[in-house]
Amino acid sequence: MSDSSNIGAAIVLIVLAVFVIVVLLRSIRIVPQARAGIVERLGKYQRTLGPGLTLLIPFIDRLLPLLDLREQVVSFPPQPVITEDNLVVSIDTVVYFQITEPRAATYEIANYIQAVEQLTTTTLRNVVGGLNLEEALTSRDQINGQLRGVLDEATGKWGIRVSRVELKAIDPPLSIQDSMEKQMRAERDRRAAILTAEGTKQSAILTAEGQRQASILAAEGDAKASILRADGEAQAIQKVFDAIHAGNPDQKLLAYQYLQTLPKLAQGDSNKLWIIPSEVGEALKGIGGALGNINAGDDEAAAGGKPANQ
Repeated sequence: MSDSSNIGAAIVLIVLAVFVIVVLLRSIRIVPQARAGIVERLGKYQRTLGPGLTLLIPFIDRLLPLLDLREQVVSFPPQPVITEDNLVVSIDTVVYFQITEPRAATYEIANYIQAVEQLTTTTLRNVVGGLNLEEALTSRDQINGQLRGVLDEATGKWGIRVSRVELKAIDPPLSIQDSMEKQMRAERDRRAAILTAEGTKQSAILTAEGQRQASILAAEGDAKASILRADGEAQAIQKVFDAIHAGNPDQKLLAYQYLQTLPKLAQGDSNKLWIIPSEVGEALKGIGGALGNINAGDDEAAAGGKPANQ
């Protein structure tokens, strides 16, 4: 009897030990950082647990699944939206939100992620429905701001704060995309033509400016060269004039110089009319008289048998 009683006592002790371990495991909870837990006591909200170690009453308190208090990013599938000009566009959205009131997020809404998705879709259709396609494509910041304001106001009572809403993509119909691509191609060609014409214009302007500057410099060079030549010729004439007057030439010498100059005057093909100064005629008369006197003296010397020069 003692052995059976000992075995029974051991079983009881084991059962009690297991029960104590289970009770301890159910009563001790550790909440990680950036998490929050809702405790219900007998099915009623009791308190909200923050990060750290906490004790619960076994079989009376129940800890609901922990909530993530960090900012969450949810990307929703593309939604078809009809614009003001009756075009169906596909819009892909991303919502950034954060749980600020764990109790409200638990009891005020059944599934806050699904609720945010449906609210985003509805608000997006209302906002984009009042815009045409061009405005929808160029007003993303405005659409994002309107969506964030409406979502933040609606989700505030759920204990959720919407910090940002972004439109990832706005895809028009394929036919509209082809038309837009053709328009963009035409616009690029137009800009390229304008840039080419502008470049040609600038090149022509620069070329003309360069030619003008070259002509001005050439004219200035010719003018300076003419001035220098004129100065040189003037100095040469002045020197010749000074040399002639310094030598005090007579009429015979001047006539001789005129005679030496006459062949140079006849070298040009266009020289058909010569103008001989009167001084040349007088000089020639003097030279002729001198030559006549010389010839007469020679004749007399020959007749008298005397030399011409005594």
